[in-house]
Amino acid sequence: MKKRIVSLLLAAALLTGAASAAGEEGAAEQPDLDLSAASAVLMEKETGALLYEKESHQQLEPASVTKVMTLLLIMEDLDSGRLSKEDLVTVSAAAAGMGGSQVYLKEGEQLSAGELIKCIAVVSGNDAAVAMAEHLAGSEAAFVERMNRRAQELGMKDTAFVNCTGLPAAGHHSSAYDIALMSRELILHHPDIRTYTTIWMDSLRGGTSQLVNTNKLVRHYAGATGLKTGTTSKAGHNLSATAERGGLAFVAVILGCETKEERIGGARKMLDYGFANYSVYTPQVDTDALPSVPVLHGVSESTIPVADEIRPILLRKGQEKQVTCTTEMATDLQAPVYEGQVIGQIVVTLDGKTIAEYPIRASEAVARLGFGGAFWKLLCALLG
Repeated sequence: MKKRIVSLLLAAALLTGAASAAGEEGAAEQPDLDLSAASAVLMEKETGALLYEKESHQQLEPASVTKVMTLLLIMEDLDSGRLSKEDLVTVSAAAAGMGGSQVYLKEGEQLSAGELIKCIAVVSGNDAAVAMAEHLAGSEAAFVERMNRRAQELGMKDTAFVNCTGLPAAGHHSSAYDIALMSRELILHHPDIRTYTTIWMDSLRGGTSQLVNTNKLVRHYAGATGLKTGTTSKAGHNLSATAERGGLAFVAVILGCETKEERIGGARKMLDYGFANYSVYTPQVDTDALPSVPVLHGVSESTIPVADEIRPILLRKGQEKQVTCTTEMATDLQAPVYEGQVIGQIVVTLDGKTIAEYPIRASEAVARLGFGGAFWKLLCALLG
């Protein structure tokens, strides 16, 4: 029994989120997309499966794709209640003096946080990004510290931020893989960002300032949801592109292109490949029908099992009918049983190969029966 529980605990530790074997194979058997780029990555949104990569960990200047992290921190503050879209932000001299892409903010000008988010997402306003950074953290430097901490939390090992804009700076770098990680985090956990990143044209200051999205896929690619462009003379043309169709969504990152056409074309190739070859499948398991599990020597004779959330699996198209699900439960469970203890698992297989496992846990604790309780239970059984 101990070996059984240990194996189940190990399974739970290794499989807190179900990853797809099909996705892993997709990365290993990736197509030749012939991308004219220094680096590129295609990642599926729900599972995080890597389906295509080219020099994915090469450290490069991300340019304004940096602002994906800026937007992520802003959205986290919005969703936590620390920030409201209606909050007024006063533009500092430092923010108003930013070069590069801008919306020409003036020192002392006040705009709502929502308007500034739009300026960052649609036209990559450096002045808007700095204004928001100062509003949220007191200074751009303090905000950049938050950016780097969040990057570490997300496992972005190729990244170091020096500013919140992506303007050229010594030591400011990232990679296609890291950009995919933060882009996925933004689009997966803060879907409201699409309110801004899908805008094609809009205006500011009562219609006197026009805004046109720098990401042309928003207008010309079916299902495009964002996300961020970036261009400097040294970095080249960069893009983190996201798109969703029929519940399937991808992040395509391309860095170091010589032209805008190459970055748009390369992102389109990756997205087309993903939509043409993959599907997201959620295993069909009736977790409400799991039978109670007997418990030996406990104050209760059984415990009610509950399964962890059944997460989607990434499959190649056409494999859905080959998927089977089986339930394995502990057969000699002994008290004490602890709430949340792993007592079984749902195993998902494809052509006989395990591609996902979902732990089943005890919904309630069952204490071990003491001597007095055992004697009383035996006496009651004898007396019928």
